Amino acid sequence: MVKTTLNINGMKCKMCEAHVNELIKENYNIKKVESSAKENKTVVISEKELDIEALKGQIADIGFTLESSDSEPYKKGLFAKS
Repeated sequence: MVKTTLNINGMKCKMCEAHVNELIKENYNIKKVESSAKENKTVVISEKELDIEALKGQIADIGFTLESSDSEPYKKGLFAKS
C-alpha cells in the first residue's frame, strides 16, 4: 500500500474537495481519498503508485494545479507488520 500526499492549489471549498476526490476515484484504483481545501492537500491510499504526470493533467483539466506530490509506504493500524 502507498500513501500519496498531493499539494493542490485552487481548492476553495467542500465542492472543490469533492471534485478532486471524484476525479481520483474515477481514474485510479484507490482505497481511500481525502482532500482539504484549507490545507491545499489531498491524501490518497492506494495499492500502487499513482501516475503523477497523468494526474497533474487531469487535475488541471478540472481547474486546479498539482504543485507537488510525495509518496511513502502505508501501513494500516498501530500493530501493522512490515
